[in-house]
Amino acid sequence: MNICIFCGSSAGVNPVYAETAVSMGTLLAERGHTLVYGGGRTGLMGLVADSALKAGGQVLGVMPRALVQKEIQHTGLTRLEIVDSMHERKLKMADLSDGFIALPGGMGTLEEIFEQWTWLMLGIHRKPCAFLNVNGYYDDLKNMIARVVTDGFMQAHHVDTVLFDTRAEAILDHFAAYSPPPIKWSEPAKPR
Repeated sequence: MNICIFCGSSAGVNPVYAETAVSMGTLLAERGHTLVYGGGRTGLMGLVADSALKAGGQVLGVMPRALVQKEIQHTGLTRLEIVDSMHERKLKMADLSDGFIALPGGMGTLEEIFEQWTWLMLGIHRKPCAFLNVNGYYDDLKNMIARVVTDGFMQAHHVDTVLFDTRAEAILDHFAAYSPPPIKWSEPAKPR
């Protein structure tokens, strides 16, 4: 499988985040998966790529030309695709990938995984999405998603279309056995 990892271009303040990125890259390579990611050499992005490469894995990066020109691209990847915009980058990463995992990261990480989760619910793609909940990083996000359901902006069964887990191995096992959920708009809307 080609597994897309969304994560921080910084390493964060807790060393557990860097350790997790290294473990994830190594695990992907050991299981024969190809890493798809944003193509950067810094932060968790660089660590996950370096560890996958060190373990003998294939790594595909996708980066907008504007960031390449700032010389933040990783120069040792299996393949680096240069695109014209962030929108094109996300579409290319989605096309190349069979599943999506968010490690800790900032606004870009959240935006990227939420877009893929939304696309899954809408049937734009049928690929699994997950949050690797390291050190409780995504606990508050899980609570916010529960509030979205409680306040009537999402049906409870749509929460089950994304996986939250603390173990990378469990996420990859879930992806291997994955069966896509029903598409959000494939059923008539229920009257309120």
